[in-house]
Amino acid sequence: MTAKPERAKPDLVHQMAIHVETIQKEQRHQRLHTEFSINPHRALHVLPDKPMSKKPKEVIADNSDFINAFHKARQEPTKKYATPQTESQEIGWVSTSLIPSSRNDDRFNFYRFSTDVTIHNELALRSSS
Repeated sequence: MTAKPERAKPDLVHQMAIHVETIQKEQRHQRLHTEFSINPHRALHVLPDKPMSKKPKEVIADNSDFINAFHKARQEPTKKYATPQTESQEIGWVSTSLIPSSRNDDRFNFYRFSTDVTIHNELALRSSS
């Protein structure tokens, strides 16, 4: 067996160079988020004030951009997007029937009816009980 040569521990200059490269890489890929948005995948629990509180209630404008964005985030995907965004959404995306339903159409409505065989079987079952 051959012995593996031990690696020499990097000296202070090499450690500082590695540290500087790491910071530069982090800063290159860093994005600053300045807009607040609510996570649509988490439930939002709004708690009322205490009943005896003397604090005036906060008034929120009804047509603010925040409320519109919140309602849009809570919609189902078919109302949010025109086309499916993932492969899984393609199944069942179009949920409306392709053929208009009619009660008179015998292709899709299978009503219960009796024939000679079913009448005979029903009478045989009744007499055996």
